[in-house]
Amino acid sequence: MTGLDNVAVEISIVLGRSRMPIHQLLRMGRGAVIALDSSEDDEVEILANNFPIARGMVVVNGSEITVEVKELLRRPGSQTQAATRV
Repeated sequence: MTGLDNVAVEISIVLGRSRMPIHQLLRMGRGAVIALDSSEDDEVEILANNFPIARGMVVVNGSEITVEVKELLRRPGSQTQAATRV
């Protein structure tokens, strides 16, 4: 097959963010814990090649962790409707 079937896209899920001084980051070692600015019920950001494309919710079912897409984000400059709900 040709075309879009051969395009690789890196998908990332942002669970939260944290800010800290560089000296604190440099002192971290294996097993260090970084507190995030979100809770378990907050939406996550879904990125494609580091570009935000959607928002969703983390779903844990036993040992399986998935993300349910809740909202697709509009592309900047797009003349379409604000956001499409899934």
